[in-house]
Amino acid sequence: MSEATPGRPNEDFVAAGPGWVVLLDGATAPPGVDSGCAHDPAWLVRRLGGQIAARMALEDGKPLPDLVAEAIKVTGEAHTGTCDLENPDSPSATVSLLRRRGDAVEWFVLADSPIVLDVGEIQVIRDDRVDRLPSYTLDAVRKSRNSPGGFWVASTKPEAAYEGLTGEVPVAGLRRAAVLSDGASRLVERFGRLDWDGLLRVLDEEGPRELVRRTRAAEESETFARGKRYDDATAVLVRF
Repeated sequence: MSEATPGRPNEDFVAAGPGWVVLLDGATAPPGVDSGCAHDPAWLVRRLGGQIAARMALEDGKPLPDLVAEAIKVTGEAHTGTCDLENPDSPSATVSLLRRRGDAVEWFVLADSPIVLDVGEIQVIRDDRVDRLPSYTLDAVRKSRNSPGGFWVASTKPEAAYEGLTGEVPVAGLRRAAVLSDGASRLVERFGRLDWDGLLRVLDEEGPRELVRRTRAAEESETFARGKRYDDATAVLVRF
């Protein structure tokens, strides 16, 4: 399930097929920032997510970073004639992938959209480099984006794909997995109203719609000192 921030276009993308899941979360541009691009994050996640999903559907076993790098390259070629792809504020997105291959389930996480695995204990895969920046001014974030020592996202540089976190777990013993945008993980990461096991339980027993409903209720009631009150929320549960 994917639900947009109330009153705004959805900047998340999700697609799934037999044995695979693709989820992207577009980064909302701060007011007044010139991205150098004629397209918004919603365009990027649909183009890039569609390219990744098409490659996942081929089931050719290509390593996930290679697959993402190819998709970033092709997406860039689609608008290099109209947009400044050298602009560090170009639209960007997280990428989270899950793929079954034989007796293993592979995962790939670029930036902070988490994958949660239940293997008898809970494992959370999340790239937290953006949480460890020394400063969050517009200029500091711009200099840190897709730069060594900073954080990495899917935007205009195919090499960013090789900075993603990768791994695999055996299918045997894997009970369920969740692929989430950070808008769907807020009940744990921002509001502290659930732990990861509780989030999986809500998804499994009550469904993604209930998780989003609870998230919207928390967003309404919380006092925000920093960041967005609402966020696009996308959640996928996979049972094994």
